[in-house]
Amino acid sequence: MPAAVVVDAVRSPMGRGKPGGALSGVHPVDLLAQVLQALAARSDLDPATVDDVLVGCVGQNGEQSATPGRQAVLAAGWPDSVPSVTIERKCGSGQQALDFAVQGVVAGAYDIVIAAGVESMSRVPMGSARGDADPHGPRVTERYSPGLVPQGISAELVADKWGLTREQLDAYAARSHARAAEATASGVFDREIVPVTTPDGVVSADETIRPGTTPERLAGLKAAFAGHPLAARYPSLDWRITAGNSSQLTDGAAALLVMSEERAAALGLTPRARVVASAVTGDDPLLMLTGPIPATHKLLARSGLSIEDMAAVEVNEAFASVPLAWQAEFGVDDARLNPRGGAIALGHPLGASGVRLATTLLGFLEDTGQRYGLQTMCEAGGMANAMVIENLSAEN
Repeated sequence: MPAAVVVDAVRSPMGRGKPGGALSGVHPVDLLAQVLQALAARSDLDPATVDDVLVGCVGQNGEQSATPGRQAVLAAGWPDSVPSVTIERKCGSGQQALDFAVQGVVAGAYDIVIAAGVESMSRVPMGSARGDADPHGPRVTERYSPGLVPQGISAELVADKWGLTREQLDAYAARSHARAAEATASGVFDREIVPVTTPDGVVSADETIRPGTTPERLAGLKAAFAGHPLAARYPSLDWRITAGNSSQLTDGAAALLVMSEERAAALGLTPRARVVASAVTGDDPLLMLTGPIPATHKLLARSGLSIEDMAAVEVNEAFASVPLAWQAEFGVDDARLNPRGGAIALGHPLGASGVRLATTLLGFLEDTGQRYGLQTMCEAGGMANAMVIENLSAEN
């Protein structure tokens, strides 16, 4: 079977996902188009040779409703012959795009494929596709009577189950900002970020990071879900999830160039990484955010590697309780868990986050000369993706 390799990985800066955010003036199609153009230019790739563009996107309505990857291909000036497809596995949509890209190369369906993700949460608000509709239906509601709950309440349930205090959550969130700020100041994000031109100028750095964030400042924020209509169902909960220890609404895009090892050699391109193994699984939809734990167990069993083989682990910071619960299960030390910060600081542009995680994880492995990294994403409905990435420049 053909071997699949990652030749390059790039992302946009992360912009606050609200009106007035750094990227809010850019149509999501044009945002992704600029990232695709930069990816191709860095490898001197002829876009006509791309077999497919797989794009994770969660909010597939409004400006993201017309197969955004196809529109981005056209906006980038690429040939009409380049197709695209949209993939939606909630927060894991971008990571699933990478899974499918690798699987397509291994199956012989693709020689060159791009795995990407895009989300403009300032222009296509989270939940706007749902509106007032019930996405669960009566049978799911009956099975999980009296019904499933929003992610914020699930995050509270996870914190409660693992005995995580408000102080632990806030300390973790402050650390995320500190690590991301340090990475920015040291220039390690420079290789992965491609500037984006907006009507107001060029954006070349993440807008979402708040240097100087402290647990003490975060302690002053109110619990975000204590007043939710469904909160009364859990009178014993000590509400501790806030805007400060949750991921940020964000605009962003990211893309990885994947191809067969043979095609990379023929083009004179040096592969940067390969995906060693991947896994996807489901878990309790009420807790919803615990899927990364069984997904990681499944992934490690499939790969033949241990958690100790992982130089770094990216557990998406949807809420601080997610990586902390995962850490309690696997015992990974603090230094290896989201070493350059995560979605609390860098933001969570839903469909793009899995690709952004892979881009940042690969950069960390290369900068530190280490071989294996693991990333995993919790997803609505109680699902999760997990994968192991190998840095091909590391000495065995």
